[in-house]
Amino acid sequence: MLSPSERLEETLKIIDELEELSREMPVIVEGRRDVEALELLGVSSNIITLSKGVSLFTFSETISRDWPSVVLLTDWDRKGGQLARRLKEAFESNGTKVNDTIRRKLVILAKKDIKDIESLPAFVRRLRALAMHT
Repeated sequence: MLSPSERLEETLKIIDELEELSREMPVIVEGRRDVEALELLGVSSNIITLSKGVSLFTFSETISRDWPSVVLLTDWDRKGGQLARRLKEAFESNGTKVNDTIRRKLVILAKKDIKDIESLPAFVRRLRALAMHT
């Protein structure tokens, strides 16, 4: 099991990787609070929220016109997992490469503590506090 400082280090590496990827391709998130959380963590390029009232296929088709690849970053609750699978299918059927590695890494690191993107800044703060006391 990783120590708080090791978990913090791994989480920050993933966030850095996400920032790099976001310069080259859009990061698809569920909502506005997810965008705000990522911006707090320094990820501010090409973040796109799901469009309400538009089918997932239409949404992915629109994004696919401009981008050959996307990063899927849905929450890791049951709904987020279903959404990730459906979006991946929709993007791939439009010929768009899907990167869901970041999401999977975050699930492994944070699953016991948080279940959504909007909780990431507080998770990082908590890990920093724990790491300082160990």
